[in-house]
Amino acid sequence: MYVLVLYYSKTGNTKKLAEKVVEGVKSVSGVEAVMKSTQEVTREDFVNAAGVIAGSPVYFGVMAADLKRVFDEFIGVRKQMENKVGAAFTTSSFWAGGNETTIISILQCMLIYGMIVVGDPMSATGHYGAASVTSPDEKASDVARKLGSRVAELCKRLC
Repeated sequence: MYVLVLYYSKTGNTKKLAEKVVEGVKSVSGVEAVMKSTQEVTREDFVNAAGVIAGSPVYFGVMAADLKRVFDEFIGVRKQMENKVGAAFTTSSFWAGGNETTIISILQCMLIYGMIVVGDPMSATGHYGAASVTSPDEKASDVARKLGSRVAELCKRLC
């Protein structure tokens, strides 16, 4: 069983946060992490995952076009994604830069795919997901690891 950590990163900050999410997934026994950029991911990666944690930098308050492209192109597998776990993470260049609205834009796609969406656990912030301003600091990294761990644990329970 694996969790797909899917990301788009222009400057490298979102990829760095994705790596922290992967650490969290890997901390759960029996669950693997598969990390793919939007340019690398396949329909098979998407469908065969027990859960998907998707990340994007903030682009005008929503996800980057390339992550949206993946959700648009994979719409034919929508029914196969029903009841899988979904979560999101994001990076921005400013603390009021639209992290929460971007996470919500990702979660909206996951809801339309029929996924069970979750935010980060109460042991982190208990909010929408993991977020970082520029390169992830230790606090953002910790939240990202906890988000990855939460999704992995839920995947184990549901599968």
